[in-house]
Amino acid sequence: MAAAGKVFAARLAGLVVLGPDGESIGRVRDVVITVRIGRQQPRVLGLVIEMFTRKRIFVPMLRVTAIEPSAVTLTTGNVSLRRFNQRPGEVLALAQVLDSHVRVDDPELEELHGVDTIVVDLGIESTRTRDWVVSKVAVRGHRGRLGRRAAIHIVDWQHVAGLTQSDLSLPGQGVAHLLLQYEGMRPADVANAMRELPEKRRHELAVALDDERLADVVQELPADDQTDLLMHLEVERAADLLEAMDPDDAADLLGELPETEAESLLQLMDPQDSEPVRRLLEHSPDTAGGLMTPEPVVLTASTTVAEALARARNYDVTPALSSMVFVVRPPTATPTGRYLGCVHLQKLLREPPASLVGGILDTDMPRLAPDDSLASVTRYFATYNLVCGPVVDDENHLIGAVTVDDVLDHLLPEDWREDYSDDEELLR
Repeated sequence: MAAAGKVFAARLAGLVVLGPDGESIGRVRDVVITVRIGRQQPRVLGLVIEMFTRKRIFVPMLRVTAIEPSAVTLTTGNVSLRRFNQRPGEVLALAQVLDSHVRVDDPELEELHGVDTIVVDLGIESTRTRDWVVSKVAVRGHRGRLGRRAAIHIVDWQHVAGLTQSDLSLPGQGVAHLLLQYEGMRPADVANAMRELPEKRRHELAVALDDERLADVVQELPADDQTDLLMHLEVERAADLLEAMDPDDAADLLGELPETEAESLLQLMDPQDSEPVRRLLEHSPDTAGGLMTPEPVVLTASTTVAEALARARNYDVTPALSSMVFVVRPPTATPTGRYLGCVHLQKLLREPPASLVGGILDTDMPRLAPDDSLASVTRYFATYNLVCGPVVDDENHLIGAVTVDDVLDHLLPEDWREDYSDDEELLR
């Protein structure tokens, strides 16, 4: 196993981290450095490692014994499992430094003098004292002729200006490398990673994400972080974000805002998107009406089993919502016509594809009323072993469905997404 010597920081992102016994601990998500006064080489403090529980911890560089193309190996399994919290003076190499605008005064690269260049990577290396420093900066100029990407140049740290703490706090920094790092990650994992970013970078990333992706991520954030991101977006973009969110999540978010601000955003939204959100806001958030989604799988009695299964397979339908389809008289948009009953997914799987759902209805399944309390909804799911249940009004119209994940969100403490134990533990 080769000893760690020199490596570019971006190459570390995503590498598996192994203990001395070869057991996987997690993956590298960032490199923590401290920028010194003047142009002294920054010291590399350690790595941010994301464990399989999504919790991020800090591992000092002195614990790293080897860096290979496929893994980083530690010298010991005795590592603190405290959640990583960035301290004053610390800088995240990948999240905060890459895509920064800098100036180069290397006498051997006169073509870069006076040119605004962008940092694309940092070269780190160990010293004789086993300390680690940032020794090189990989930079790229603006696009060349015909829109071609400019060449990358490797520059000694002392020939680069613009990477002080105050420089890194300036607005307008790109997020290309952050977007690349989060590509393919689940929204909940991106949300968890965003919460670890400094506020400036979190807002810049939110602006760069497209509406659908940002909506998926915001829905996984705690309420305070949701409102913070929404309030830092331009008002038209905030309305677009709310349109892209699930109506129940959009209603929860608007419910956290002052009434005048919430109404202003609702007026900017497309009426087709704002109408179901307005209906949800009429209900208390801790009732079935406030918990429900107005967009369950709704069919008419003449729908075939094959068509019902196709609707349940829709990528945009969550597993909980797809566990049950609801059958009504037209119209099928909530509030629907007369509610007739429901069909469980397992029942659909057992029936011939050409059969009609109207012939296999479960008409005895109890329904939820819009004003049923959270405790009543919880007992309902426990009693009938369900993950999805219909919400029907006094006139027998289906107005939505509650899923078990919505119930859990309200049962768990508000800080459940960040409630990690701070106890010292050992990785073995």
